[in-house]
Amino acid sequence: MQALNREAYLNYITDTYARPHFKAKGYTIPDRVRMSCGQTSTKKAIGECWSSEASEDKHCEIFIAPRLSKSFDVIDTLIHELCHATVGNKAGHGAIFKKCANAVGLEGKMTSAGAGAELKTIIQSWIAEAGEYPHATLLSSNRKKQGTRMIKCVCSHCGYQVYTSKKWIELAKPTCPDVDCEANGWDMSVNLTDD
Repeated sequence: MQALNREAYLNYITDTYARPHFKAKGYTIPDRVRMSCGQTSTKKAIGECWSSEASEDKHCEIFIAPRLSKSFDVIDTLIHELCHATVGNKAGHGAIFKKCANAVGLEGKMTSAGAGAELKTIIQSWIAEAGEYPHATLLSSNRKKQGTRMIKCVCSHCGYQVYTSKKWIELAKPTCPDVDCEANGWDMSVNLTDD
């Protein structure tokens, strides 16, 4: 099978291989599941399953991070996310999720459970039949990371802190509201490292 795009590949793997595999282990993947390559809500996540309650048309929405391109890693992550879709997101990575994950062949810490030895062999056979995931790793962009626009200012005497923008510091340096600090001429230090 030569997939035309990533979504077709993810759907083909799910419908042709994952659904029968889950069924053989006593679990049924919901019919209303969509899979796509897409940015996850956190940089750390390599896959994400959104509850059907979050979707206007009541589909579970699974996203595989675009930094994954190796077919095995993609399918391994897909199976993890299909476990979430199967047992429901409210189960988190707890006992209900673990029972399903272990049944289909995932092992290890549940928040990052991956294919055990038997499932690895199964996934490799799926790839041999279906072909490779049609995607190249999305490299990190060269965009400069935006730092905070707020600058920390701290009273050198009492430790009072305030955050403000460079624009307001250029107009007038903030002063400590403590009358003793102001009366003694304690100064607000400005931290230009933007922490």
